[in-house]
Amino acid sequence: MSDQRPEGSYGWLYGEDDANRQAPRSNASAPPTSQLPPPNLPPPGGRGNGPAVGGGDGRPPKQKKRRTKRRVAGILVLAWIVFLVAVPIWAWGKIAKVDADPGGDRPADQPGTTYLMVGSDSRRGLTKAEQKALSTGGDGGGRGRTDTIMLLHTGSGPDVLMSIPRDSLVDIPGYGRTKINAAYAYGGAKLLVKTIENNTGIRVDDYVEVGFGGLVKVVDSLGGVEICPKTDIKDKDSGLDVKKGCQNADGATALAYSRNRHTYATQDIQRVQSQREVLGSIAGQAKSPWTVINPLRYLNVASGASGSLTIGENVGPLSLGKFAFALSGSMSGKGLNCTVPLRDFAVTWDPERAPRMFDLIAQDKTDEIGSLCTKDGLPKS
Repeated sequence: MSDQRPEGSYGWLYGEDDANRQAPRSNASAPPTSQLPPPNLPPPGGRGNGPAVGGGDGRPPKQKKRRTKRRVAGILVLAWIVFLVAVPIWAWGKIAKVDADPGGDRPADQPGTTYLMVGSDSRRGLTKAEQKALSTGGDGGGRGRTDTIMLLHTGSGPDVLMSIPRDSLVDIPGYGRTKINAAYAYGGAKLLVKTIENNTGIRVDDYVEVGFGGLVKVVDSLGGVEICPKTDIKDKDSGLDVKKGCQNADGATALAYSRNRHTYATQDIQRVQSQREVLGSIAGQAKSPWTVINPLRYLNVASGASGSLTIGENVGPLSLGKFAFALSGSMSGKGLNCTVPLRDFAVTWDPERAPRMFDLIAQDKTDEIGSLCTKDGLPKS
């Protein structure tokens, strides 16, 4: 019998014993076997008895901490967004509303939107002690009068904020020719709107009124606003006592500054400029990032403004927001800042320039106002 060796086996050449030789491989494949994991290690995809690296979920500690921080940051951002949305909704419920539609014959609808902004001497929201401290006098049991009257027009051209001196002599329906601020005392918002529309031909779309208390509380919640009197001022009637130069004013001082007129040679003409100066400072402070970032300040501004704000019944949240942005823009140099054209230093409207300016606003052609717009209402020299 011949000595047959399996092919590929050469151990016999070296005297290797048959017992030490590998058995020949079979052509049939061996059944698959499961590979057991080394001791003390979990099988692939499973959990072992020993502790896993980084915690029970197998993630490294740093990765787990980063994920926790992201979750916390996400929750904080969501809470902040809810807060930013919830505060205006809450404040909206505090705003008083009034019927400012005069009815009857009114100017037809006009392009753009015109707001009537009124700063009344209403003491709503002020205690008797606060009234005395602010030199506002008593309430008198009536509606009060308007210390500030402004028309804000926004449309296709530059926004226009036009002040109307409160001592302007106009025809008030049913009361004859007298000072325009008396219209509010006689018939409230309706008669004031009617008086302005009759004397200007401009249709008033929305009505916004702020009382003394609102101005004081908003300024204080903002941490004060900047005013820049050109001379030292001490006025007994308004309670103003300030030195010359730019300075930070609290709510009481800002109110007195916007009310003062007796220390000026031009009285009411200079007062409307001071009022716009205060409004501009308020607008600049209110839209600063710090107002939104600081939750307490954000809440106090919303509370102070809404608590003493009165708007027309047809004014909605979007319209009021549009008003606020337009007012801020006009005060920051992006729009026109004017006083109704006057004749000399009297509070009589110029018979030529004033009607021309009113027509341009009514037609939404504010880009053509040009030289008609001056801060004191007097012609440009």
